[in-house]
Amino acid sequence: MKVNLKNNTPVVNLSTIDPEDVGDVLLKIERSFNIRFTDQDLKHIKTFGALCDLVVEKVKQVQSDSCTTQQAFYKLRNAINAKKPIEKCDLKPQTKLCELFPRDNRIEVVADMEAEMGLHVNLLQPKRWIVYGFAGLLLAAIALSFFNNIAGLILAVIAITGLILAGKFGKELKVKTLGDLAEKIAREHYLSCRRNASTVNRTEVAEKVKELFADYLHVEPTALRKEARFA
Repeated sequence: MKVNLKNNTPVVNLSTIDPEDVGDVLLKIERSFNIRFTDQDLKHIKTFGALCDLVVEKVKQVQSDSCTTQQAFYKLRNAINAKKPIEKCDLKPQTKLCELFPRDNRIEVVADMEAEMGLHVNLLQPKRWIVYGFAGLLLAAIALSFFNNIAGLILAVIAITGLILAGKFGKELKVKTLGDLAEKIAREHYLSCRRNASTVNRTEVAEKVKELFADYLHVEPTALRKEARFA
């Protein structure tokens, strides 16, 4: 494993990460920038830097220096104001989401905000212990199926149903502040956040790709340098 001599941060070896997880991130990149990767495109991509260069090359919109995260913040602020008027001066990047989205009606309020924005922001999740509990139950069902197929199947159905319902009705916030949410939306819905979707700020593209990889694969952004290898 290589190490950055300046900050001792190891360079992540992307070849050790599950290819399906990497594939999921590539799908997120495609959706965010409205591009498509072909097998031929990816065939010669060996490093993270080469992937970033490929994304920049595929993005054909006109160059504009405007900040996408800032535009995402304004879009988010307007969506919140549409349902519950709040003084704009009170909606700041550091504003806590738990104050904007009270727990008792959080699912409905977030759904209204998403409808106003025309985006699925994927903000809510179940408590971790609930997910771990049903995941453990699913593993137990698999083990049980070796001894009793019917009992194992029933237990698996219960576990899968529990996971689906937990995901649907989870109320835990994935990020803490309005600024964090604006950054999340900007990397996951890049073009949809732009005031003019026919423009793109190319200096941001590689950074947004890095943020998507770091967020989804749970790695330090500083470890995702150009020389990080896929193979």
